[in-house]
Amino acid sequence: MALTGLFLILFLVVHLVGNLQLLLPDEGEAFNKYAESMATNPFIRVVSIGNFAFILLHVIYSILLTRHNRKSRPIGYAESAASTNSTWSSRNMGILGTVILIFLLVHLKGFYYEIKFGEMPFIDYEGVSYKNVFAIVAAAYSNVLYVAFYVVCMGFLAFHLSHGFASAFQTLGLNHVKYSPLIKKVGIGFSILVPTLFALIPVVMYIQSL
Repeated sequence: MALTGLFLILFLVVHLVGNLQLLLPDEGEAFNKYAESMATNPFIRVVSIGNFAFILLHVIYSILLTRHNRKSRPIGYAESAASTNSTWSSRNMGILGTVILIFLLVHLKGFYYEIKFGEMPFIDYEGVSYKNVFAIVAAAYSNVLYVAFYVVCMGFLAFHLSHGFASAFQTLGLNHVKYSPLIKKVGIGFSILVPTLFALIPVVMYIQSL
């Protein structure tokens, strides 16, 4: 769980950097060229397959761990003070993860599947034809319901990351009285900044479409 989680955290950063190009004032040129390079680069293709594998492993391990924990203690505590001993995020990682998984499936259907197998518009830059991925994204983000769904799911992602980031380092034994507080603060900052920037993209593009 820790290793797959850290890999997916790294993927989020790379994916965010690429997606922020959607906000450049160039009518999608930089993003379309970026999308083309990502689709044709052999190394990126291998990483993409690995990313899907890590997502699947992360989901499978979460299910196995949940079942293991329930079998280890089939009868709950007579008295429980969970709210004083743990955060809301840590107690609801399963729910948070399920919502994120649903978001991923919707997101992949709306973008990845359409780009790979759907009918795509094309656009020329300096005599070279590119898939106009920007147009597909802009059309999706002109729908206020999808934008709202996206923003809400980024909120769930923020809570999921707020526990998962520091927890991954602790699971791997990378905790120390000196460094653990810093890791926790970095994790909180990451869990706020990254989902916020992701959510900002559809919001800005929706406003621009009005």
